[in-house]
Amino acid sequence: MDSLKYINHYSEITKTEVLELIKQDKLALHLKTKYPNPHAIKTDKALFSYVNELKNAHIKNAPTLSKVLYDGKINVIHNALGTHHIISRVQGSKLKSKNEIRVASMFKSVPQEFLEMIVVHELAHFKVKEHNKAFYNLCEYMQPSYHQTEFDVRLYLTQMDIFGKIDEWN
Repeated sequence: MDSLKYINHYSEITKTEVLELIKQDKLALHLKTKYPNPHAIKTDKALFSYVNELKNAHIKNAPTLSKVLYDGKINVIHNALGTHHIISRVQGSKLKSKNEIRVASMFKSVPQEFLEMIVVHELAHFKVKEHNKAFYNLCEYMQPSYHQTEFDVRLYLTQMDIFGKIDEWN
């Protein structure tokens, strides 16, 4: 069941259902039916605006973001779909910090809900460092369908591993 590495911790029933979709070559159809269109946020500038809108709508007192971009070096092999960084520097007698979010380039051509899930996850890390109940509560506050979307992203990663990208989204 190495083909199910992204959903390995889910129930046996769920894994069996996903395996059936894979056997019938219907995993892509399942995802395209649920999420028919890719988002239009293709540039780093548009991504920066999108992320700041989400941040300002849900966690206003989070630190200001200095950089948000798509990063071609982030990949699933390193267990990351996006990253967040808090970079501190000493300038004279003051400590300055910069906050960055980087999203894997593979998310340039996916449905908006998938991109939102990655961004929400990284924004939540600015408030809660650990993956605990408070962290996931914050994620659900920002995106009420967070857990379902995370599962669907895992299905998409499974699809990519086995069959490649979904053509209609690229």
